[in-house]
Amino acid sequence: MGATAAVLLTAVVACCCCAALVAAAPPPHKHARISGHAGDVLGDDPVGKIKVFIYEMPRKYNYYLLEKDNRCLYHMFAAEIFMHQFLLASAVRTLNPEEADWFYTPVYVTCDLTQQGFPLPYRAPRIMRSAVQYIAATWPYWNRTEGADHFFLAPHDFGACFHYQEETAIQRGILPVLRRATLVQTFGQRNHPCMQSGSIIIPPYANPQKMQAHLISPGTPRSIFAYFRGLFYDMGNDPEGGYYARGARASVWENFKDNPLFDMSSEHPSTYYEDMQRAIFCLCPLGWAPWSPRLVEAVVFGCIPVIIADDIVLPFADAIPWDQISVFVAEADVPRLDSILASVPPEDVLRKQRLLASPAMKQAVLFHQPAARPGDAFDQVLNGLARKLPHGKGAFLEPGEKVLDWNAGQENDLKPW
Repeated sequence: MGATAAVLLTAVVACCCCAALVAAAPPPHKHARISGHAGDVLGDDPVGKIKVFIYEMPRKYNYYLLEKDNRCLYHMFAAEIFMHQFLLASAVRTLNPEEADWFYTPVYVTCDLTQQGFPLPYRAPRIMRSAVQYIAATWPYWNRTEGADHFFLAPHDFGACFHYQEETAIQRGILPVLRRATLVQTFGQRNHPCMQSGSIIIPPYANPQKMQAHLISPGTPRSIFAYFRGLFYDMGNDPEGGYYARGARASVWENFKDNPLFDMSSEHPSTYYEDMQRAIFCLCPLGWAPWSPRLVEAVVFGCIPVIIADDIVLPFADAIPWDQISVFVAEADVPRLDSILASVPPEDVLRKQRLLASPAMKQAVLFHQPAARPGDAFDQVLNGLARKLPHGKGAFLEPGEKVLDWNAGQENDLKPW
């Protein structure tokens, strides 16, 4: 261990702790404000600022898919289910579509799963396209804007491109009928064909109750310098090892597998959550997509996220001050990762940890259910929608005006569902 790293590790372990942010329900008042431009809006209450009308959809678009395979309640795409449940009981819901600011279509495309538990990429566009056809034929509200005042959950690997492999997702592109809508999605990357302007980037779902069950004493020293558990190579889909994670994970392993500062393995131990609470830095490299639940887990457990994903757009970036709570490392700089982390001044580490210890910061990345909490990820989605109001002049079309091409898209995606 180098001298600089040793000093940093000693200083941080002495006063580092993991706040029990999911241990108790927050008070009914707004969360305390976080210093910094972004953090100032974490505690905003969306009630009174926005009204949402929920389309009543045939059960085949949501509940039947869930009943067929309830594994989608537990995977990282589950926000599309819990957002629906939240909105049904939310004070922002209106039963009068004429007074709605936004329209929401509850479709559970990630509940249509393979035997291995992954969303079927070829079925998702057909399901979503069918749902849009249904609301356009049943209500007048879609047709007056062609979706410009509608939002859709798209927590797929590459959002509304609906595929887990980037090359195929880019070839498909965003589903054409959604190109005027606001997409609420986990995928965020600047200048990428699968991210359209105005999208709201959300965290993936990570089970708050599961993390709550693994909290350890907040006084536990952080004796691990850098921690990572996950794949370094995906031999099944990328046998040559250069395409998966754009080679960043392979570089992490090859450069630091023998470095005692790095606690890394492809194994996922039963103490995974406890280990994160003992670590100072948690590596959050891209995989097939730039996002993963690892980022949420790091924030919840007070472990400084080390974000290795060029051009990533992070969840609720207009509310969460990611630059103040994370360390960003360019993919090309991974071979210098040890010196980059060792050179972070101890006072900066402690400042990031103090911000991470804030309950408001932790709540903002969690989709609490069955009961939502003030300032949680549900509220952050609504606040993001409220900040987009009022809709611009171009949102509402002239009578008879058409913008979208319903026949655009890949041939397979145009097949009926």
